[in-house]
Amino acid sequence: MDGAGEALRGVPGLHDLWAATTQHARPSDGPTVPVRLLLDTLGLGLEQTITLLGSERPEWDAFAAWIVATAGRPDPARLARWDAWCDGRPPPEAEVERQAAVMAADPVLTPDEMVRWDRDGVVVLPQAIGRDEAAAIADHLWATVGADPDDPSTWSRPRPGGIMVQQFQHPSMDVPRRSARVAKAFAQLHGHADLVASVDRLSLNPPERDGYTFPGPHLHWDTSLVPPIPFETQGILYLTDTAADQGALRVVPGFHHRLAAGWLDQVGGADEGLVALADEAVPVPADAGDLVIWRQEIPHGASANRSDRPRLAQYLTHHPLRRPDDRGWFSPRPVEGPGRNSHPV
Repeated sequence: MDGAGEALRGVPGLHDLWAATTQHARPSDGPTVPVRLLLDTLGLGLEQTITLLGSERPEWDAFAAWIVATAGRPDPARLARWDAWCDGRPPPEAEVERQAAVMAADPVLTPDEMVRWDRDGVVVLPQAIGRDEAAAIADHLWATVGADPDDPSTWSRPRPGGIMVQQFQHPSMDVPRRSARVAKAFAQLHGHADLVASVDRLSLNPPERDGYTFPGPHLHWDTSLVPPIPFETQGILYLTDTAADQGALRVVPGFHHRLAAGWLDQVGGADEGLVALADEAVPVPADAGDLVIWRQEIPHGASANRSDRPRLAQYLTHHPLRRPDDRGWFSPRPVEGPGRNSHPV
């Protein structure tokens, strides 16, 4: 890891992120970069990086060494693309060729699926990865949480983060991030392939039983509702066959149309409106290796697991390259309480 600090200091935005979070130095006066896209480029999870910087406040060389130890040395092609974008230059030729190949590939979402996407704002990409590949991620998840898939008593042990498993780097998890089929699906939805795969976490949603109830959070958005809301997607990859009652993702289909038509002005208060929406949320069952994709305007959340098997998943989307969102944050509070179909991812 010799020289990691010097090499990484040239990555646009990285030293400023370290300086601003640890307060060890003054950030530069340069333009602010989108932190999530920066970390995706480096193969780092947002939560793990911000937690490290905020709690341990490492010196720069120690932070650079942690990056290399955690995610490996950054891919030169990804760094070249990031550097060019931050500098306002055209992407490198290799990136231009990659995007062209994605756009030239056969569609993976059928015309009927695209119609449903336009109508509902939600679509399932069947077999985004193979069942064996999904099983490999599931095996890694079980090992990460120290649970036994054949012993239900180990599934709901208390864990930081509830159903979220803060694990971001593993060869099995990189398979869907690098999948050509996944890349094509997001390119179809966005209309272009100038996108970056997210480095996101895993999830274990065990069945409810005596002594364990679904912890939440509940039906929510992960974006501000201040207009105009930029077009973005979110996604969840099921690692096992997931039935409707198995803690599946729930969404409010078609809500993006209602939001665009002035929903916020019609409900007499955003919190009250979210409570009403909770009763409209429907589950999205799918098979192992299937990827559920939804528009970020769609209220969504996982459900309480009423089955006898846990739901295992990996979060995954592809982001467009755009400057940080400066709309400010406005969103109703997550819905809580018994009797409501309001759940987290």
